[in-house]
Amino acid sequence: MSWHWRLEDPAGAVVDPSSLGVEIPDADNQGDAESWLGENWRDLLDRGVATVTLFEGDREVYGPMGLAAS
Repeated sequence: MSWHWRLEDPAGAVVDPSSLGVEIPDADNQGDAESWLGENWRDLLDRGVATVTLFEGDREVYGPMGLAAS
């Protein structure tokens, strides 16, 4: 089962990564997916992504999680 992120704008609408010029790789495990986010969250935030949600296949694992520092 692959792991992937759903991106959302400040209103909670789903954002297509390709519309931002971003490619989100499917990960083989949760750790790889989280590592990718750890390396890319600032760029996503700069491109207008407010929150992300992690999925394993179709199952929501957690989120939405805000990218902005509080």
